[in-house]
Amino acid sequence: MISDPTILLVLSQIPGLGPARINILQKHIGGSSIFDAKIEDLAHVPGIGTKIAETIVGFFHNSHALDQAKKSAEQQLSLLDRYQANLITLEDPSYPPFLREIYDPPPYLFIRGNIEAAHAPCISIVGTRKATQYGRKVVEHICSGLVAEGFTIVSGFAYGIDTAAHKAALEHQGKTIAVLAGGVDNPHTDPTGNIWPRMIEQGAIVSEEWLESTITPAKFPKRNRLIAGLSKGTLIVESDKKGGSLITASYALDQNRDVFAVPGSIFSKTSAGTNALIENGQAKLVTTADDIIAELCPGPQGSRARNFVETKEPPITPEEKAIFDHLDDNPVHIDVLAEKTAMDPSMLLVLLFELELKQLAEQQPGQMFRKSI
Repeated sequence: MISDPTILLVLSQIPGLGPARINILQKHIGGSSIFDAKIEDLAHVPGIGTKIAETIVGFFHNSHALDQAKKSAEQQLSLLDRYQANLITLEDPSYPPFLREIYDPPPYLFIRGNIEAAHAPCISIVGTRKATQYGRKVVEHICSGLVAEGFTIVSGFAYGIDTAAHKAALEHQGKTIAVLAGGVDNPHTDPTGNIWPRMIEQGAIVSEEWLESTITPAKFPKRNRLIAGLSKGTLIVESDKKGGSLITASYALDQNRDVFAVPGSIFSKTSAGTNALIENGQAKLVTTADDIIAELCPGPQGSRARNFVETKEPPITPEEKAIFDHLDDNPVHIDVLAEKTAMDPSMLLVLLFELELKQLAEQQPGQMFRKSI
């Protein structure tokens, strides 16, 4: 069994050796003895064959290539301290259990934070980078219920829905895991560190890509398979008919995991993909966290989220209540509110702002206001 991270890092540099083949070699070849393996020995390993065996042995017999590969591997291990990161292998007890079950789990993972967050039930939430206000509200609405039930929120830390999911988990004191397409040293969508330091405190940042590596388009689909693989189910919130979130959904289906989708307006391009998933029977329609919990945790256990916390409305002043009572789901102009409440518009704006902070009201274009969704 190969569990030495240096050897695994060397193997990952051999052309034609992806995660699935490296994992097969892990099971059939013992430790550093792989460097002395013969073509006929490797050719009989399931999934390897003569051609790949020749490539592996040829690489090991090329002293320059092998020395460079070992130096590169050792350099990666030396960078771990710089970025306060860890590297775990597939044989490590802390390796995410659901990820271990997929067809091609990474032989190793780079981690910043506490990967124990992946040992709680995980739900992946992904969607468009061009998230609408509706999509962000949906994420906040569903994440709050999932976090209350003890689920870890997994996403890809992209702009839009992904980042909204991470933020919602953090704001509700939940755990969250970001899966990066580059090294864990480079959470590039948050260069000023507004979010990722808290993510490390309340979860982890993970990747199978090397530290200080370049981000390329080909790495995003690889990242998406890990997002799906870490979780019991994947929720799609807003997606066009093409996009990375639908690739994640496809991986989840291939991995025999549940896929959920939130419906959207038939006139919204950002909901065309999610609506199609539901229409084609590839995803279960959900509107609340309870819909997901009931599917993944049927029976009495599935009701825990409904009893986990007591929901309390934030306190509001009598003046704020007078305004709130005149709001509904349909936007109303501030002049109408001024007439109904007999309040000065300038004072109304101050009180409406307070209601927005308490997530009880939201402003629409043209000084229109309504209750928060």
